[in-house]
Amino acid sequence: MSGTDTKAVLRSYLRQARDAVLWKLEGLSEYKVRRPMVPTGTNLLGLIKHLAGLEMGYFGGTFGRRSAVRLPWFDEGSEPNDDMWATAEESRAQIVDLYRRAQAHADVTIDSLALDAVGRVPWWPPERRAVTLDTVLVHMIAETNRHAGHADIVRELIDGSVGVGAGDRSMAPGDGACWQAYRERLERVAREAAPG
Repeated sequence: MSGTDTKAVLRSYLRQARDAVLWKLEGLSEYKVRRPMVPTGTNLLGLIKHLAGLEMGYFGGTFGRRSAVRLPWFDEGSEPNDDMWATAEESRAQIVDLYRRAQAHADVTIDSLALDAVGRVPWWPPERRAVTLDTVLVHMIAETNRHAGHADIVRELIDGSVGVGAGDRSMAPGDGACWQAYRERLERVAREAAPG
């Protein structure tokens, strides 16, 4: 595969993961996209906000292309996890727009640099800071898919929606009753496997 083909494949995987994460917001109220669904507070809009910052950092600052967009959660004195939730003043539209702007900024870096172009990730340990664009692409594909997995679980907890998009055919067919019976079966098996 040539470098151009490899870049196209990597971009395709990143784009698919980006789209899957954004799809998780569709059809939900402001409350539901912000609702912390697990003990650590993970919520859908926070995942989008977090990914926007990651794309700005990895594809921006790492390659000397800082964005003009200020990300206050990186300011000195900000609280830990400020990028993992949206304040009441930050609308869903603002966070989604921020993510789209981060993607556009990242895409310019991806388009303009060769896969072997070297950048520096300032927050990584000194011995690992020098990276190539292809390494950053793979890293962001992994990051985005990891958070898409979080979004999968959070969305399922909210309203039962599953998959990577509308009409996703990767999920086994079944309605609510089918899934409930399946879950009950798995629960029985788990109890049988761990008696006492």
